[in-house]
Amino acid sequence: MTPVSSSWLRPRWLFSRRAAKTLLWTAVLVAAAVGANIVGIYLVGSVAGWEQWLAAASGYFLVWRLCLYGATACGWMWMRRRLLAREGDDAQARRRLVRSEIAGGVAIVALEISLLMQG
Repeated sequence: MTPVSSSWLRPRWLFSRRAAKTLLWTAVLVAAAVGANIVGIYLVGSVAGWEQWLAAASGYFLVWRLCLYGATACGWMWMRRRLLAREGDDAQARRRLVRSEIAGGVAIVALEISLLMQG
């Protein structure tokens, strides 16, 4: 009978420094979002008042998201040029890049449509 490999019991990606950093940043962002909602509810006085304030400020949030999408697009173009320069004339890399661009665009459109349907 062969002994059980420890790498099978403990996947390397699960305990990597990068995964821990990503998990920590995710937890910080979620905690910040929850904290902002709690502070907002406290300042306005009630959950209903907070919901009304959010509805009234939705136009400002739309402008914020559009600015964020623009900054992300600028960063994407910078990264895209670097990636294509590194990969050269690799058609498969170019197809992967186009697929990821389409997936990102579809995700943003789906998010904005879901927000539009809620309002």
